[in-house]
Amino acid sequence: MEKSLFEQMGGTYHQEGDYFLPNLSVPELPAIGIWGQRRRRYLKEHCQALHTALLLSGKLSNHLSEIDEQAETIFFQLVKLLEEQEGIREQLKAENQMEWVRKMNSARNRAEEIIYNELIYI
Repeated sequence: MEKSLFEQMGGTYHQEGDYFLPNLSVPELPAIGIWGQRRRRYLKEHCQALHTALLLSGKLSNHLSEIDEQAETIFFQLVKLLEEQEGIREQLKAENQMEWVRKMNSARNRAEEIIYNELIYI
C-alpha cells in the first residue's frame, strides 16, 4: 500500500479551509538578561562571523544564557568583595548616605568593567 503525501512528509498537520498546515512549535529559549544582551550586541558589532556561526548552529541562545548567568554571579561576588575590602558598611550608610552611595557606585562600576573585559568583550 502506497503512503499518502502527508505520511511521506512526516510530522502532523491540521486543516484550515482547503489547506493542510504543519503543526509547528517554537522551542522555548532560555531567558537572556542584560549581560547576555550586551554580549549579543558586542558579537553583532565586532565579531560578526562568530555571531553568525553561533546563530546558524543554534547555539547562540545557550551561549548568551551561559554568559548572562556567569556574569551575574561574578558581578555580585565582586561587588561584595569590594565592599568588604573598602569597608563599605551599613553604619556608613546610616551616618553618611552620600558617601555610601559614592563608594557603592564606584564598586559597582569597577565590577562592571571587570565583567566587560573578562566575559563580554572576548
